[in-house]
Amino acid sequence: MRQTQLHLSEEDRAVVEEVRSKGLHRSREIHRAHMLACLDRGVPEAQILAVLGVGRTALWRTRAAYLQGGLELALFDVTRPGRPRTYDTDVEAQVTALACSAPPEGRKRWTMVELERAARREPALGNLSRETVRRMLKKTTSNPGGG
Repeated sequence: MRQTQLHLSEEDRAVVEEVRSKGLHRSREIHRAHMLACLDRGVPEAQILAVLGVGRTALWRTRAAYLQGGLELALFDVTRPGRPRTYDTDVEAQVTALACSAPPEGRKRWTMVELERAARREPALGNLSRETVRRMLKKTTSNPGGG
């Protein structure tokens, strides 16, 4: 297996060591920092793969990202485009609070239909569908009516 070579600048080496040793970072970022540090020290590829438990492709991509775009591209995830959230956490909290409140008169527990109707009556919540209410409650592991 051929050895992938990489030489970090002193400045980049300091940043890599900082990511490895302190602060809150995602595990991916820490793994990438470990890979870059090992490549910089000339550790054999096979040993890096075995010790860190990463694939050869991950190692090569990290190295290529560093060579192409520097440390920022190699260590940290690029923000991905995606559909923006339709409802913010305040709306989710209101729906959860509604589900945790006392059920309607004459009922032992909430049903999804009743929760949907109650949510639609709230002016701040707008026009929520039953499925939206269900998904919001699923995220919070709520179980409306499940006693």
